[in-house]
Amino acid sequence: MEIDGIVFDKDGTLYDFNATWSGWMLRLLHEVSGGDPVLVETLAEVVSFDTDRCRFRKDSPVIAGTVDEVAALMAPFLDMGPAEMGEVLRASGAKVEQLPVCDLPALMGDLRRNGYAIGIATNDSEYPAREHLERSAVLDLFDFVAGADSGFGAKPGPGQLLAFCEQTGCAPDACVMIGDSSHDMIAARQAGMVCLGVLTGPAEYADLAPHCDDVIESIRDLPAWLEARKAG
Repeated sequence: MEIDGIVFDKDGTLYDFNATWSGWMLRLLHEVSGGDPVLVETLAEVVSFDTDRCRFRKDSPVIAGTVDEVAALMAPFLDMGPAEMGEVLRASGAKVEQLPVCDLPALMGDLRRNGYAIGIATNDSEYPAREHLERSAVLDLFDFVAGADSGFGAKPGPGQLLAFCEQTGCAPDACVMIGDSSHDMIAARQAGMVCLGVLTGPAEYADLAPHCDDVIESIRDLPAWLEARKAG
């Protein structure tokens, strides 16, 4: 079936994950720990972050988890509850400069001109997601933006994706979900969408391929993938 709707994950899909978030995480660990080196390493282990290499490990809960899930893991080691830790993460994360994997206004503009409905389904919270998209000058190009706190649940559940279909009128099997984690692909499969992986997050091809219908290097390759699918 021809594709009518395209749902993007945000972090690791629109934006290079490690290039955007690794420096932020290292700074955050030092800030919330008061610079205590032992506590920095303890928290780094909790979120599976390699402080020596300043990179997230592939099993990090930050990659596909929600803000509240990450906050619940970190809070027991700090003098704050999960709700307060969640607010720290949201406020800090909303300010992070995002590093797009390509010219997002050009790509999203082309997709809209070609008649595709486009949306965002992220396990980030909706407010910082909208902030990031606004600063990238693409927020107004999206038909749908949902975060883990938008009322549709979080991935790997299919709620955000099904809400996109309801809002845009696209049938699930005429939509593709594009993401960098197995959570994205499991959500897509449950929603009945085509599953397309990208390699701009921590996951490698071998991690994604078993969960996907196809894998491309990045969303830069999406127009060619769509054309090839049309050609059959």
